[in-house]
Order: sequence, then C-alpha cells, then structure tokens
Amino acid sequence: MVSPRGAVYLLLVVILIAITALNPSFAEPGQLMRYIQRVAPIAIVAIGQYFVIVSGEFDLSMGSLVTTQVVLAGTLIGQDESKILPVMIFLTVLGIAVGVVNGLVTTLLKVPSFIVTLGMMLALYGGVMWWTGGAATGNPADSFRQIGRGGITDLPVIGLLPWAVVVLVVVVAIAVWLSKRPYGRVLVAIGDNPAAGAFAGASVWRTKTLAFVISSLSATIAGVLLVGYAGVHPSVGKGYEFIAITAVVLGGVVLGGGRGSVWGALAGAFALESLFTLLNFASVPSTLRDAIQGAIIIAAVAYSGVAFGSRKRRRADPGTSQPKNDPSGDAGRAAAGSTPSSDSAGSDAAREQHK
Repeated sequence: MVSPRGAVYLLLVVILIAITALNPSFAEPGQLMRYIQRVAPIAIVAIGQYFVIVSGEFDLSMGSLVTTQVVLAGTLIGQDESKILPVMIFLTVLGIAVGVVNGLVTTLLKVPSFIVTLGMMLALYGGVMWWTGGAATGNPADSFRQIGRGGITDLPVIGLLPWAVVVLVVVVAIAVWLSKRPYGRVLVAIGDNPAAGAFAGASVWRTKTLAFVISSLSATIAGVLLVGYAGVHPSVGKGYEFIAITAVVLGGVVLGGGRGSVWGALAGAFALESLFTLLNFASVPSTLRDAIQGAIIIAAVAYSGVAFGSRKRRRADPGTSQPKNDPSGDAGRAAAGSTPSSDSAGSDAAREQHK
C-alpha cells in the first residue's frame, strides 16, 4: 500500500473519509453516483492517456480534442435529432484520424510525441477558437445531451444511474480486457524497451499508433459526455491533457513507459478529483488548483523514481542475489571437490572422448 502502485488506493480512501467527515451527505448512494458521473469524463481521458504513457510516449492533444468534439457536436447537431448518429460517426472518424496522425508522425517520422501532440493541441484549439470566436456556440438536442446528464431513473437505493457511469464501466471493462490481451502486454514491453520489443518481432509503429488512437477515442467519448454535463463552450476540455497526465502519474504509471495498470490510472483520476472536492469543502481557493496539480506530478514522479530505483539497485547487487551459504554457489562446488573451470574442462574432455 505504500508502493507507487498501491499508494494511490490508500490516498483515495483517506481523501474520501475526509470528505465524508466534512460533508456526511457525500456518502449517500445518490450523491456517490453524482460524484462518479462528474469524474467519468476525467477517468475516461486518464485511461486513454495510460495507453500512451505506458508505451513511453505523451499525448498533449487530448484536451483540445475534447474541446473540438464538444464544439462540433453543439454546432452540427443543433436541434435536429436526425443528425445525432451521423455526427457521432463523424466525431469518431475525426478522433481516429487525430490518433493516427499523432502515432504515425511519432513512430515513422521519429518526431518526439511531446512535439507532435503539442502541435496537434495548438492546431485543434486554434481552429476551434477561430471558428467560434471564443464564445459559446450551438445548442444540441436535449436527447443528445441526456447522454451526459441523464440516466436510468427510479432505481432503488441510488435513485438514478447516470449514463456516464454506465459508459465509464464499459470503457474500464474494455481497457482492462485489452491490457490483458497480447496487445496490452506487448505495449508495456515496448514502453520498457522498444529495441527489445522490435527484436522480439513486435511491430512498434503499429502498436504505438493504436495507443494514440485509443487515446483520441477516449477524448471523443469524454467530449460527448461533457456536452450534456458541462454544456458547449470552447473552454470545455481545456487542460484535460494535464489532468489526465497527473491522474495517470498519481496512479503509479511510470513516465517513460513500461510500468502501470488501467486500475491505477482509474484510481488516480478518482483520487485527483476527490482531492479537488476536498479542497472545495475546505474552502481552499480554486486558484491553487494548478499549483497543487503540479506539485502532485513532481512528488509522484520523484516517489516512483526513488522506489523503482532502489528496487533495481537491490536486484543488481550481487551480494543480495545469492545467499552466502548457498551450496549451489562456488563455495558449494569447492566443497564438493569441483570448480567451474574443472567442470568445464571435464565436459570438454568428455566431448573429445565421445568424438
């Protein structure tokens, strides 16, 4: 529970207890459902970011893509419900296209993903600001907005099961299943050592490109949910890329790739949003949010570096890799009347005799 992978769960429990102490109604089932509904877009974006970071890359375009999808949905659908399905297909294709461009430029052209996705972030956000003039635009049909704000009503105990919670459960299930499949294992292996993955026969460019596509699709799903929950405005989704990175790092996913889990990224998203909720209940100014977020990133990365670094040193220390009284070591062989060199010589003599 104090390791980089387990500390986030302990932190989440502590924060939830603190929130309940300050606001006992928070623990009511209905309030918890509303809380999960609010966290769902952030958690989905964090899960998408996990696939990119665990492969050793970054995706800074997620927030701008969320904003783009929100504005496009609000503008293109309008009050015409017949446009919902075509626009949803268009948003999906756009998300896939953004992920493919990010992945191919990163892997085939060998441009650092930080630069590629930073350029994509600026291009998308600049296009949205030019199109809207920086003002709220569009008012999609209420049936479309119900995806983010509505749900299954009149249920016992909880009262309302938001569609956002259902979507989150489905996304988590798919992400966990994918991480357990050969693709997920290859993705982690490539993040740990791309050269070794390539020598083992893995297609590095295809694997990483698919990770960027998954990230962009998660941003698209989050954008659809935010249309109903937060409305249509160019500021919706702004900064989500940094929130996702913070959540993933807080969940024990190592920057640079090779270590992490979907559950850790999910717990990191809930812990981060719970922390902000606790700060609101404690009347901490919202202007400190970015500073706290930055401090969390630094602390989590430093903690992971110290923990995993000490683990590597213990593994590399020959004094701890073999007990002093190990009869299988050199001392054991000497006690048995043989040495490594004599064994080798005996083996060579036996081979010569066989010949």
